[in-house]
Amino acid sequence: MEKLTIEATSHSPEISFDPDEGKFTISGVSRPEDVRAFYYPVLEWLRKFLDEEIRTGKTVYNGERPLVLEVKLKYFNSSSAKFLFDIFTEISELQEAGQKVVIRWYYDEGDDDMLEAGEELSEIAGIPFEYIEN
Repeated sequence: MEKLTIEATSHSPEISFDPDEGKFTISGVSRPEDVRAFYYPVLEWLRKFLDEEIRTGKTVYNGERPLVLEVKLKYFNSSSAKFLFDIFTEISELQEAGQKVVIRWYYDEGDDDMLEAGEELSEIAGIPFEYIEN
């Protein structure tokens, strides 16, 4: 499957989902004017990817080569939080299919709000995150 790349703007994050590398990254700021228009294509790509991976078993993400999702957001609004949750929920389907997924939540030193946001999303989605302080 082709890599998904969306360049960052002053209001939307960079999205880089590379199945061949096993690395998915969301970074920057997420407060797009039309959050649905921004995130729906991302979710559509992700669902297609998951369908292909789970149905065909094409790639095996395991302990030696997990799928790594890195979230490096400086800020996200509440509308974006819902779509981040949707992304985590979709990704969890790989875990349910027996594949290894690692989610790394990055936050700046002293940014307790961003750390707590990651903890809340992890709890709500039912997926453990690794927390990495910059």
